Amino acid sequence: MDSISREMARFALSLQYDQIPEASVKEAKRFLLDSIGCALAAVDHEDMRQAYSYIQALGGHEQATIMGHGTRTNMANAALMNSLLVRAMDYNDIYWEQDPAHPSDIIPAAMSTAEYKGLSGKELLVGILIAYELELRLCHAATPGVREVGWHHASLTQMVSPFVAARMLGLNEDQTVAAAGISASSHFTLGGVVAGHLTNMKNTADPMATEAGVRAAMLASTNYTGPVEVFEGKEGIFHVISNVKWSKEAMLSGLGEEFMITQCGYKAFPTEALTHQPITAVMELMEENGVDPHNVEEVVVETTARGADILSDPSKYKPTTKETADHSLPYCIAVAVTKGNVLPSDFEPDALKDAFVWEMLGRIKVIANAEIDGMFPGTKRAIVHITTKDQKKFTKQEDFAKGRPQRPLTDDELIAKYKANARVTVSDKRLNEIVDATWNLEQFSNISDYMKLLVRT
Repeated sequence: MDSISREMARFALSLQYDQIPEASVKEAKRFLLDSIGCALAAVDHEDMRQAYSYIQALGGHEQATIMGHGTRTNMANAALMNSLLVRAMDYNDIYWEQDPAHPSDIIPAAMSTAEYKGLSGKELLVGILIAYELELRLCHAATPGVREVGWHHASLTQMVSPFVAARMLGLNEDQTVAAAGISASSHFTLGGVVAGHLTNMKNTADPMATEAGVRAAMLASTNYTGPVEVFEGKEGIFHVISNVKWSKEAMLSGLGEEFMITQCGYKAFPTEALTHQPITAVMELMEENGVDPHNVEEVVVETTARGADILSDPSKYKPTTKETADHSLPYCIAVAVTKGNVLPSDFEPDALKDAFVWEMLGRIKVIANAEIDGMFPGTKRAIVHITTKDQKKFTKQEDFAKGRPQRPLTDDELIAKYKANARVTVSDKRLNEIVDATWNLEQFSNISDYMKLLVRT
């Protein structure tokens, strides 16, 4: 029997633009536009300036463009930097079944390699579809998810990115299988990057897994070899991560016939995914009942054990960095109560010192609800209780946050999010040019012409 990675390679190498349903192509364009907005918004963030200095120090052949800056470097470096930009604000896409994932982190792997090869807009869209279809299936592959046993979801990304890069670079089947083996046997990520006090690695782990896939494909293109049964072989992934139940069927069923990209969601808030339902519930409660934030005595959030533990440990009640704050359920709820929304600006250094938010932090309680845990991850319920100083009580249950397929962002809402993000870097004229170019991406004969739009103006 053929190995799992060989079956994935055949899918990646054989997928044609005309095979992809119109709705899936449209969703690929929407995720691309959303990702570009996130990237352009992050160009001047301190951590992104530090990362860009690192990329500059590495040097490299001018093969692909870095978004925002317009400078060029080699494919792997460009994939890393662009993925870092997409991921920097934790505001890009989200999918979560057994495992969570941000498939848009892999889009830069397709962009850099497609630009180097002078591929068309249609081929870039094929690369994006490969990323989503493989990544989303891997989110169903392990029960419980690998995140539940201590591994970060970048451990999935490093299995997907080589297939994307291999297709764009024109590798043959054996080379593509080798690329998967090289990447998957060289890059696993500890869950500790998103536990406790968080560092820059929170947003760096997945981009590094994207970079690893590009490097693996580049190496495999020379006929360098790697394990051909990296999933099911002796001491492969299934063998080594043995405290979960793996399903080959979940990984391969319907691959190339059924497209899952339309099941992926967008983030309406620049925060960790499990904060979105409670944020949504708080905002609705405050607005529907006309609650004055100065009159809020207490907010109790019922959520998963994970939300009560990792997102609400003591460090999350004293966030001093963006990385900790956007993974702090108490901080996000305090912001939602006091400001009526949660925006990227709420994680800037000055905003992290807001006196009213810190006062509210002491009024937020997060408790684990065993019934909610029993529904997770299929349903990510949150129940919020707000008590006012005059002892009025309001309760709201929320199962689906704004931006998820059950409550999707319209094109207008998505464009508004993109423009709010990207306008810090590009002019209004360029904002509209990028929207038009993305909606008509299949008309580009060479993706290099598209990449020239994604720079500071």
